[in-house]
Amino acid sequence: MTYSLLLTPGSSPIITIDGPSASGKGTVAERVAAALGFHLLDSGALYRLTALAAIKSGVALDDEAAVAALAADLPATFRDGATWLADENVSDAIRIETVGEGASLVAALPAVRAALLDRQRAYAKPPGLVADGRDMGTVVFPAAVAKVFLTASAEARAERRYKQLIGKGMSANLAALVGDMQARDARDSGRAVAPLKAAPDAMLLDTTGIGVEAAVQAVLDYYRSALKP
Repeated sequence: MTYSLLLTPGSSPIITIDGPSASGKGTVAERVAAALGFHLLDSGALYRLTALAAIKSGVALDDEAAVAALAADLPATFRDGATWLADENVSDAIRIETVGEGASLVAALPAVRAALLDRQRAYAKPPGLVADGRDMGTVVFPAAVAKVFLTASAEARAERRYKQLIGKGMSANLAALVGDMQARDARDSGRAVAPLKAAPDAMLLDTTGIGVEAAVQAVLDYYRSALKP
């Protein structure tokens, strides 16, 4: 389904989808972007790439200046349905838990967030953008035409991540994943810079008990209603 744009000529509509880890925002954002023919920004991948680059370079994740320097000159590209760091396909590497934890740590560093801010905003171009992350609607694109905050229980999100990891042949412990989710939620929500929270004007969507298709349709319907005068 495709919706016509009720916007001024030359403008590029932006839909932001924020939420905690494994809430489904990445999958929903990808499908919404495909349905609308929009560009897609996976902001979390940029932080994961930064963490991976730091790990590969032997840079301590709490060395703010060094990590920010890596973020500012990150050789990252998204092409052919994959994520690349220089000439290496790191689509799977950035999804392992250690890199995810590292991403949460470096995302709390103000200099790193500043280094990536303009880079993220540069993704906003015609015909439109769907951006997913943790501060897309609150910090990066506060004027987005439609903002969504996806959530789900820690148990449901841990189970999704468990199935994802097992499906890729990786080892995982469900109980440990629940604890990791809760710890990461606390860290992301409690950080001083751009904490994880819903924008005041965001639609709240709990995905605990609904499927991906229902969530996608809810976002598309919300976007369509946001375009009405």
